[in-house]
Amino acid sequence: MTTETSPKTELLTEVTPDWEPPMPPTDLIFDDGELLESKRHRIAMNLLIDSLYQHWSDRNDFFAGGNMFIYYSSIQARNRDYKGPDFFVVLDVDGKTDRQGWVVWEEEGRYPDVIVELTSPSTASVDIGKKKDIYERTFRTPNYFIFNPFDRKSLKGWHLENKKYQELQRNDRGWLWCEELELWLGTWEGTILQESAVWLRFYDSQGNLVLLPGEVAEQERQRAEQERQRADQESQRAERLAAKLKELGVDPESV
Repeated sequence: MTTETSPKTELLTEVTPDWEPPMPPTDLIFDDGELLESKRHRIAMNLLIDSLYQHWSDRNDFFAGGNMFIYYSSIQARNRDYKGPDFFVVLDVDGKTDRQGWVVWEEEGRYPDVIVELTSPSTASVDIGKKKDIYERTFRTPNYFIFNPFDRKSLKGWHLENKKYQELQRNDRGWLWCEELELWLGTWEGTILQESAVWLRFYDSQGNLVLLPGEVAEQERQRAEQERQRADQESQRAERLAAKLKELGVDPESV
């Protein structure tokens, strides 16, 4: 989808999650031309997607997407009532399937297990109002989070208990635990794609930052450089030792 400025699409239709349309529409639209709030919102969305795929690079039993339509009823589809979370994850599905969006009746009735909305002043009331109600009552999404990329203190989250959302409590670092992913969601300050900000990032259960593919590559490059330096040091030490033995009249090859 495209980026830059425009309000997010609102939720309009609520149905029960076990309702199945008798004649699912086939002319679904997967791009309405609507734009994300800002460059920072786009980066923040891709950061979550890319880091999760990197973290679970050995798995293909999940699907993570962002700013993609979720179709969950034929009425919604006919009325063009679109819904596109900024970031969502569905577990225990075939991750290799090519998808333009998430069509619930083509996915055995599966809804997202985790949703993150990257909110803003223009969308906050919808994100914690109508959308939150739909995620709780219709999607029954176990974990829902909101975060404003321009407000480091804006992270909030809920966990579904007895069909109702209960607000999650932060740990001493201000992070929130995502039970479905078994990861923490917390803030991290740094520069990504020339944009310096406080970003929403994943952390593992031990508190380690979940890295992006580029960060993993850089970490491996640094590790290889350290190994090369150690090898050079060992070689130089061996050369010095051989020179010293020759001074003493000892053949290094005989030692």
